[in-house]
Amino acid sequence: EVQKLNQQLEEKNGEIQQMINQPPYEKEREILRLQKTLAEREKAQATSDVLCRSLTDETHQLQRKLASTAEMCQHLAKCLEEKQRKEKGNSDDQIPTERSNQVFLQLLCLLDNETSLQTLICNLQEENRMLKQKVAHV
Repeated sequence: EVQKLNQQLEEKNGEIQQMINQPPYEKEREILRLQKTLAEREKAQATSDVLCRSLTDETHQLQRKLASTAEMCQHLAKCLEEKQRKEKGNSDDQIPTERSNQVFLQLLCLLDNETSLQTLICNLQEENRMLKQKVAHV
């Protein structure tokens, strides 16, 4: 194993000597290429961070809307229940009102939006993590 490590060390030393013996313009070209790549990745990271913050804010906003909509649905359900108790003589046990149907549809839409936003946030966080790994590697 020591011989194997010595061989790897010799290979690395050979690579270093090869880099040292390169003409200066080659080194500068490689440095510029790496700096450009790093700048592009930093820009992508910044864009990703801004987008992630924006999506997080939007998610919180949608969660608040969802909570208020759920509260409104509960209130409407109570009102409907009271109305049905007052109208015991009617044969219909459930009397859906147009407003309660609208609120229910809004609630379903909000749930779908929240799920898709959570999925998008998870995807962006994974992409963010991979970009950080690549930057660290460079």
